Amino acid sequence: MSKLALILVDIQNDYFPGWENPLDGILEANQKARVLLDYFRLRGLPLVFIQHISTRPGATNFLPGTHGIDIHENVQPLPDEVVFQKHFPNSFRETPLLDHLKRKQVESLVICGMMTHMCVDATVRAAFDYGFSVLLAEDACASKKLVFNDQEIPARFVNLSHLAAMAAVYARVLPVSEILKLINK
Repeated sequence: MSKLALILVDIQNDYFPGWENPLDGILEANQKARVLLDYFRLRGLPLVFIQHISTRPGATNFLPGTHGIDIHENVQPLPDEVVFQKHFPNSFRETPLLDHLKRKQVESLVICGMMTHMCVDATVRAAFDYGFSVLLAEDACASKKLVFNDQEIPARFVNLSHLAAMAAVYARVLPVSEILKLINK
């Protein structure tokens, strides 16, 4: 497999129970993200943490100066690991992510994080458009219920529909265990 990097998108406190914007399945997804993080750390492979800081007027979560923006303790970056802050769903937009990956000669990405239907989706699609081969860790992502035209869409269906859409063109969508088998070949 070509040179590979892990991108952990927005695994931050505000998405956890008791915080501002809790997601369904966050605890399980966070544990799976940790499995990927441990794998990449153990092998000295490149990894990047993405941290959302909200600058949008009226935002209620990921506010500057709050602990809600902190990356969750389970996947806390080490002092020498790369963290890029973003202000938009797409992790590449107005961040040094693309230049960083090019400098590292990365061609393939493993992506996991939050929310499947927003920042993960935007990041996966951008990565594909920039020419990266993408493996998306389906069980290391989480979403929440949405409402559209007065109809509630359960979080499970929000998550699955976005994973299915990304799997159609933008990424190979697999559970963490299958990703690890694939990259160990």
